Amino acid sequence: MAKTTFSGPVRSDNGYQIPVVTTANLPAATGVVAGTVYMVSDNGSGDDEYCIVISTGTAWVTAVGAALS
Repeated sequence: MAKTTFSGPVRSDNGYQIPVVTTANLPAATGVVAGTVYMVSDNGSGDDEYCIVISTGTAWVTAVGAALS
């Protein structure tokens, strides 16, 4: 199991926003900590569909575990 710096639940009185980027502007999965989350606004195929992606440390996967296309 990978080590993380997260130590508790995310809480905010103002809500929490996941950073939104296009697939082209998504950082390399190897360049971020495993578990980093982004919202992709083009779902990997340029069609204005939003998708949550999570870095495994080596690749980006969707919230259901599928590879980002």
